[in-house]
Amino acid sequence: MDLPSSWDTLRKQARKLEAQLDEQMIVYRKLVSAKVSTKVDSAETNLESGIELLLKQLQHVNSQMQAWVSSGGSEMVSHTLTRHQEILQDLTQEFFRLRSSLKAKQEHASLLEDFREFDRTRLDLEDGAGLAEQALLKEHASISRNTGQMDTVISQAQATLGALVQQRSTFGGINSKLSNVGSRLPSINHILSAIKRKKSMDTVILSLVASVCTFLIFIYWLTK
Repeated sequence: MDLPSSWDTLRKQARKLEAQLDEQMIVYRKLVSAKVSTKVDSAETNLESGIELLLKQLQHVNSQMQAWVSSGGSEMVSHTLTRHQEILQDLTQEFFRLRSSLKAKQEHASLLEDFREFDRTRLDLEDGAGLAEQALLKEHASISRNTGQMDTVISQAQATLGALVQQRSTFGGINSKLSNVGSRLPSINHILSAIKRKKSMDTVILSLVASVCTFLIFIYWLTK
């Protein structure tokens, strides 16, 4: 194979690869500009792999062209090689820059998603704490109402107990006087017996009321 023919073949291969890389880089630029998701899809991976493969192939062709020039190529051929090397360098640098930009956007999107998830979790915790606080307030209000009702019942029971004690004292005084009168007037013994039965009944009622009051007071202290 003569040298000019080999050079032309290498130059055509270099131009073909450069054209393919230009097309792939246009698609990749659009992808980087529009990328907002944190997920890496298969199209993105395939595109990056394809560009990397083309860059390696172009690098290999440039190496062959460099060997051809080193074997005795003209100054014009050397200038052409330099131009192809510059194109390769520009494409490689742009690809690395775009890929770094894409990675940075993905990391930024991931941080935003993490922040949103943290914010949602915080709001859920605050809502849960608010519901728990409301439940505690309702329970406290219910206990307060029950305690107030218990205090009212106990107050009424204590008032009733006081009235019965007062009645017992009154009946005791009357009974003493009637006993004195009965000793003088036997005809009223029947009335005295009825009063004694009434006194016994009052004593029973008083005992029951005292027991109920004691029980209510005991329940009240347990609920506090």
